[in-house]
Amino acid sequence: MPTTTYYRHGLRRMAGRDTGQGHRAATPLELLFDLTFVAAFGVAGNQLASAVAHGDYAAGIGGFCFAMAAIVWAWINYSWFASAFDTDDWLFRVLTMVQMTGVVVLAIGLPAMFESLERGQPVANEVMVAGYVVMRVAVIAQWLRAAHGSPRYTAVAKTYALTIGIAQVGWVILLFLPLDPLGFLIGAVIVSAIDWSSPVLAETKGLRHGGTTPWHAHHIVERYALLAIIALGETVFGTLAAAQEVTEAEGWSVASIMVIGLGILMAFALWWVYFLVPSAPILAVRRSKALLWGFGHIVLFTAIAAVGAGLHVIGYVYDEHSHVSTLTAIVAIAVPVLAFLVTLFLLHGWLVSELLGHAARQILVLALPVAGIILAALEAPLWLCLLAIVASPVAIVVSYELGAWRGLEAQLDRALERASRRSGDVRP
Repeated sequence: MPTTTYYRHGLRRMAGRDTGQGHRAATPLELLFDLTFVAAFGVAGNQLASAVAHGDYAAGIGGFCFAMAAIVWAWINYSWFASAFDTDDWLFRVLTMVQMTGVVVLAIGLPAMFESLERGQPVANEVMVAGYVVMRVAVIAQWLRAAHGSPRYTAVAKTYALTIGIAQVGWVILLFLPLDPLGFLIGAVIVSAIDWSSPVLAETKGLRHGGTTPWHAHHIVERYALLAIIALGETVFGTLAAAQEVTEAEGWSVASIMVIGLGILMAFALWWVYFLVPSAPILAVRRSKALLWGFGHIVLFTAIAAVGAGLHVIGYVYDEHSHVSTLTAIVAIAVPVLAFLVTLFLLHGWLVSELLGHAARQILVLALPVAGIILAALEAPLWLCLLAIVASPVAIVVSYELGAWRGLEAQLDRALERASRRSGDVRP
């Protein structure tokens, strides 16, 4: 590669990236982009923990799910576009930084949105919507660049731009309607359905016109893995927040050490479980699997971040100014852990076109977080309840390393063999 190609960032035509490019990795700009989501996840998690601590369960959970869906969807849109059309020219960089600014603005608006939900007032989402529109306007500009850059991708790129644009008009309309939480929920579902339909509509149109987006399987899997790690960072932050309250209330007792140690172990175990099975080999040969796999990660990332918020709630149990029960904190951790495990189980089954074997082992793994809730209801020590929950992902890791990997490897091999016999399913 000539050195001028490396150093010069002049405008380049968006002709689409090579889907088979070797050694394709995340760029420094993508890593910088991800940093803004560290802040957004952190604000959303803190707001959820605070709402749970004050007994505002519906408002906290509803606001958290809405915030995470908006945050992760914005990340997904950028990441898939960059995987297919990243030119690394100055305009691509500037528009990416505009999107990053939008993420920061959206995060600034989260506390006001949560507070309005907790009070049952019209949803105060003005700042959130402003940040989201900033992000999406930049995305529209990128898609119009792609439409102009290559006739092959004109149809798919224009469909993305049009659908996203209609959705943004919908969000702005909702902004000016004095809706209560229920009314806002209905409106948000309608507008989100339009927004989230863009990949289905655009890629279907691209199929008819011979040009679906040329995303890179190994690159996109790496990008998702990096966001999973960012979400897992919330479990570390949640543990640190809890540790401050626990050690202040009890000092370095056996119970406090167990709670802190188990919180850290939770982060390690969830990371290990997420990376047990590689997704890239399947997506590289079965590109039709990508849409549902990508959407499913919205639930997965939300669940991981919610685990961090649940660990944060433990701190409120030890806060003398709060009145949070052990049961509340344990439920706040157990439910998202279950959501994480079930979602990951289903996504793996979707990729390899078969479910995991050893049903008894799967049931046992999923029963452990439930056991933690039961122990909390029976007023067992908090650390013992948390141990039951953490034992669930740890059991998966231990089982895998002791030999269960052979079954997963066999599933992957069978899926790849089936894909090789269906050459018509592999599209450029």
